[in-house]
Amino acid sequence: MIVLLALLSLPDDWPMWGGRPDRNMVSAEKNLPAAWPKDGGKVLRWTARLGDHTYGNPVVAGGRVYIGTNNGQPRDIAAAGDKGVLMCFSEKDGAFLWQAVHDKLPGGDVEDFNGIGICSTPCVAGGRVYYVSNRAELVCREAADGKVAWILDLKKDLGVFLHQAAASSPLVHEGRVFVHTGNGTHLETKKVKAPEAPSFIAVDAASGKVVWKDASPGADILNGQWSSPAVAGGRVVFAGGDARLYAFEAATGKKLWTFEAPKTQGNNFVSTPAIAGTRVIVATGQDPEAGTKPGCLLAVDLQSGKELWRAEGEAFGCAISTVAVDGGLLYATELQGVLSCRDVETGKSLWSHDLLSLVWGSPLVADGKVYVRNADGEVVIFQAGREKKRLSKNTLPGLSHGTCVAANGALYVAGDKALYALRAE
Repeated sequence: MIVLLALLSLPDDWPMWGGRPDRNMVSAEKNLPAAWPKDGGKVLRWTARLGDHTYGNPVVAGGRVYIGTNNGQPRDIAAAGDKGVLMCFSEKDGAFLWQAVHDKLPGGDVEDFNGIGICSTPCVAGGRVYYVSNRAELVCREAADGKVAWILDLKKDLGVFLHQAAASSPLVHEGRVFVHTGNGTHLETKKVKAPEAPSFIAVDAASGKVVWKDASPGADILNGQWSSPAVAGGRVVFAGGDARLYAFEAATGKKLWTFEAPKTQGNNFVSTPAIAGTRVIVATGQDPEAGTKPGCLLAVDLQSGKELWRAEGEAFGCAISTVAVDGGLLYATELQGVLSCRDVETGKSLWSHDLLSLVWGSPLVADGKVYVRNADGEVVIFQAGREKKRLSKNTLPGLSHGTCVAANGALYVAGDKALYALRAE
C-alpha cells in the first residue's frame, strides 16, 4: 500500500502531455531556472541516458519520470537493434529503474519508421502508466515495476493501419483512457487502407476494454493522425486527420459537433487541441517533412463548435505544437520558428519573436516565464506578459526538437540521447 500511494500523482506532478486533461501547456511551478551555462553548471542536477533519437516528451508522477525513446544506446544487450523503448527513471536522481522494449512492425517505414522509437508521451494515473507503442498498441503497465496490466492491439483488434508512426498521447480521465488510434493513409499509395477502422476511442482504464469508438474521418484522412485528445466539461475533443475537430460526450461517445478547418495546401491537424475556459484552441499543420506551408490558428467554442476567431496568412503559419494560455494571453509557436503572444479573446498578436530555426515543440508557461525550444538545440526563455522580453538563450549537449516540462520545482529537457533535470540555484 505504501508503494502504491507513492506512485500516485501529486499536485505538482506533470503526469500527462499538457500536464492535465485540458492539455493547456501551463505549469504552476515556481523558482525555475531562467538561464544556465552551456554545460548546465550547478543548475543541472542530473542526466539520464536515452536512446540516440528521442521524439517522446517526459512526464513526471509519483517520484518517477517516464519517456519514450528508441534503442540506439541499448541498456539490455540481449534486446539490441531498432526497437521502441519506454524508460522509467527516479525523479530524485535520474537513476534508471526499468524499461519496456517493443519490436518494430514488419514492413519498414510504411507503418513504423526506422529509428524513431516510441513517440507517444505517456500518461500516469492510479499507479499505472499508459502509452501507445511504436507497434500501435495501447499499453497499460504497473508504474512500480513496468509489469504489463493489459495491452489493446489497435492493429490486430481494431484494424488500424498506421502512416509511418503511432504518436498519440493517452489521456486518463474518470476511469477511461482516451486516445487517437493513428489510423492513416498508406505511405506509398496515399490512400486510406482501413477507412472503417476507428480513429478515436475510449477504453476502460482498469481492463483495457473498448467503451466506445468512432471512425468519422473514414476515407477523408489526408495523411497520418498523430494528435492527442483533450477533455474539459465532460467533453472530449479530438483533432482528426481530415482537418476536422470532433467533440463527444466523454462518457457515452455521443457526437456533439464537428468543425472543419481550412485544408490550406493539404494542412490538417497534427497538434493537440488545448482547452482554455470555453475555448478550444488549435493550429493546422502537417508532417514537417512536407515543409512550412501556410496554416492557421483557430479558436472554437467548446459548447457549440462555432468558430470564435482565426489567425492565418501573414498572421500565422502552420504549426504542429500545442498552445499555452495563461492570464488572458495565448502563446503559440509556428513550424517556421515564430513564437507569438496573443490576446486569447481576439487572437490579436501582441508580440512575436523569430527563433531563426524550426520549432516542433510547444511553449511551456511556468514561473512567469515562457520556455520554447528550436531545432538548433536552443532553449529560449521569455518573460511572460503583454510586452516582449527575452531573458536568455540556453543549450545543453544533444538538444534538438522537443518541449520543456516542469514538475516539483524542476525543469526537464529531453535531448536525442539524454534527459536533463535542472533546478534553480
